[in-house]
Amino acid sequence: MSFEQFSLAPALLTALEKLHFSEPTPVQAQAIPVVQAGSDTYINAETGSGKTLSYLLPLFHVLRCELRAAQVLILAPTQELAIQIHRVACDLTQHSGLDIRSASLIGGAAIDRQLEKLKKKPHVIVGTPGRILELIDRGKLKLSELRTLVIEEADRLLADESLDPIKKVIRACPGRRQLVFVSATEQPKSKEVMEQLSPGLVRLHTEDVVVNPNIEHFYVVVDQRDKADTIRKLVHATKTKKAIIFTHRNETAENLAARLDHHKVAVADLHSTYDKEVRKQAMQNFRSGKATVMIASDVAARGLDIPGITHVFNLDIPSKGKDYLHRVGRTGRAGTHGVAVSVVIRPEVRLVKQFERDFGITIREVILREGEMLALDDVTSTQAESEH
Repeated sequence: MSFEQFSLAPALLTALEKLHFSEPTPVQAQAIPVVQAGSDTYINAETGSGKTLSYLLPLFHVLRCELRAAQVLILAPTQELAIQIHRVACDLTQHSGLDIRSASLIGGAAIDRQLEKLKKKPHVIVGTPGRILELIDRGKLKLSELRTLVIEEADRLLADESLDPIKKVIRACPGRRQLVFVSATEQPKSKEVMEQLSPGLVRLHTEDVVVNPNIEHFYVVVDQRDKADTIRKLVHATKTKKAIIFTHRNETAENLAARLDHHKVAVADLHSTYDKEVRKQAMQNFRSGKATVMIASDVAARGLDIPGITHVFNLDIPSKGKDYLHRVGRTGRAGTHGVAVSVVIRPEVRLVKQFERDFGITIREVILREGEMLALDDVTSTQAESEH
């Protein structure tokens, strides 16, 4: 299968070649013709499956470059995800040579600069709901020519606390517009809302493999007070080249960052309490390799696609399976090998066993010994053989 079969503009095919995309992923093969036809679409596929290009390619194909107006609006729940999507759009434009203008309009950034961007009449706008709604309410963002509204991470943006702003943005769009919902997981509430907003929705699912088979899963049991130090030892023991450490609490993230920095580990802290500029610099340091470890919350890292992540560490294991999938899905991409390690206290082992049952995976217990991470079953087997 190749991208040529979708009759995309030659310039887009050239861009894909320059970006080293030789053939469509399963979700792209399903979604491109449906989105290109103008149908309301729900793209439900696992993390790292290529969902962003699955809608950007067909939407770029039908854009009218001569029309100086917003034609595509993409809403994302976090600043980082919006910036990432905008980067993909810019890459397509740069390598295709198409005269497509795009703009990133996110909360936390200077609104005056964003107003200057709008004066250039961008065709594609990527933003966070709050800032987009603010610009609409101020009469600065006109959507009269909008063709398509994309709602990224729909399972989150269609939840109760986010739904009202989303509905307000939809009401500001023309009556005849295409809706595209995108998500790695599906919640009953979001499914119900999508059906209300678009009764004729075309639903595309590619979750035959829920968990990437290229990821190895491990856990280590420690006392609560030893969690941070165990993470530090794991970073060294696994010789990680690029890792994300997930934690729930702001204070925990700050303490861990200080501990790792003390032990000469280059850290980028992306935890959600930091302001936009600090988070932007942290992300740049991590992407460039200046920092080898990034500390993040689920909110901060949701939907991010950062190449080369070798390890994911859970300092605080999530209580929900879908959050575990989002986290471990940061590694093992594009056919590479990935490692996920959860640091748990004894009562949290039940969550490990629950994830094993829910997703049909094996999460092996490990111990740290003399600077190495060793699978407990291997150690037990070796000891048994030596006794005989």
